[in-house]
Amino acid sequence: MNKRSILLILGLAGFVVMADNWVVSPILPSISKDIGVNLASTSLIISAYMIPFGLFQLIFGYLADKFGKRQVISFSMVFFTIATGLCALGTGLTDLTIYRALTGVFAASVMPISLALIGDIFPLNERQTAIGTFLGISFLGQGLSMAIGGSIAFFFNWRGVFMIYAILSVVATILLLTVGRNIPSSKNKEGKVFAPYLNLLSNPSSLKIYLLVLFEGFFLLGSFSFLSGYIQNIYDFNNFLIGLIMSIFGVMSIIGGRISGKISAKVGRKKTILLGLTFVLLAMIIIITLGNILETLIFGIGLFGLGLMLAHSTFLTIATEFAAKARGVAMSLVAFCFMGGGGLGTAFGSRIVGNSRFTTLFILYGIGLLILIVAISIIKKSFIIATAQQK
Repeated sequence: MNKRSILLILGLAGFVVMADNWVVSPILPSISKDIGVNLASTSLIISAYMIPFGLFQLIFGYLADKFGKRQVISFSMVFFTIATGLCALGTGLTDLTIYRALTGVFAASVMPISLALIGDIFPLNERQTAIGTFLGISFLGQGLSMAIGGSIAFFFNWRGVFMIYAILSVVATILLLTVGRNIPSSKNKEGKVFAPYLNLLSNPSSLKIYLLVLFEGFFLLGSFSFLSGYIQNIYDFNNFLIGLIMSIFGVMSIIGGRISGKISAKVGRKKTILLGLTFVLLAMIIIITLGNILETLIFGIGLFGLGLMLAHSTFLTIATEFAAKARGVAMSLVAFCFMGGGGLGTAFGSRIVGNSRFTTLFILYGIGLLILIVAISIIKKSFIIATAQQK
């Protein structure tokens, strides 16, 4: 099967999942009003999604290695589609919470297992560009989620948002079950449940990367989560306009993904990661100092997306080399660290914003990011990681 077609099919699934991940926030007030529950209680449906989304990444990693990565992604997308459609039919807080939890469970497999599948299919010299392209398409869904959700909710209602996403998910699922059946998918039925995780975490090389990704998620995703709120606070734009501004993040993510492999091949992985993180740090400085000027704010958000993709696609490419026989586990673990770090960063960030202001958050996380950059720069060894063989 053509590799470009594989990337487009997986990318569409990633686009839908990442867009669905962030879509509830702009429509939460509408849901609250419609079902007659206060906003604070309605926010339970966000937690109901995020918790299983984080935990089940680890479970699906093992299942993908054992039963086949393509098979697990296809299975998950079927039930992700059903759960998303059920969300459009929800009538109260209880059933909506259950449906969002189910959506989070099956959404958990798509990103890490797709990355593992790309690691299986693409040779090392093509892998980072492929990973970057996939991530770029997926993060475009995240960047557009507020504009998509806000506009659909504006012209129709919040149920229409879930219905449109269910339709997009049907398209991605049909492609996986038809054309996607030709995607190569290896199995490792002899693998033990806990051994791959213990092996990866006990290997100093892979453990170092996982810890770096954890902090990357904390400072990058933790600050990204509040960009929309910062824009609304400064400009008082509606969700649709905020979504349009945030879409530059997704566009620059695609560009960053496409060029990350070439940059890494030319200057090395370590310098590519440092370059990406430095771009994000510069973006934070621009947002803090010149965020009240719309043009520079847009530039800063675009630079943020470019930098994140350069750094994160390099980390992910390194992680694909950890364990060829347990690549699903390796990628699920790195995704868990990234999203877990982002969750912690968002939680701490909400306290900072609640007690102070958005600029305080960006300043503190910028300092943390600077410390991370210094820590990576003084690591003497290059980021050529010895493979941690599955036991």
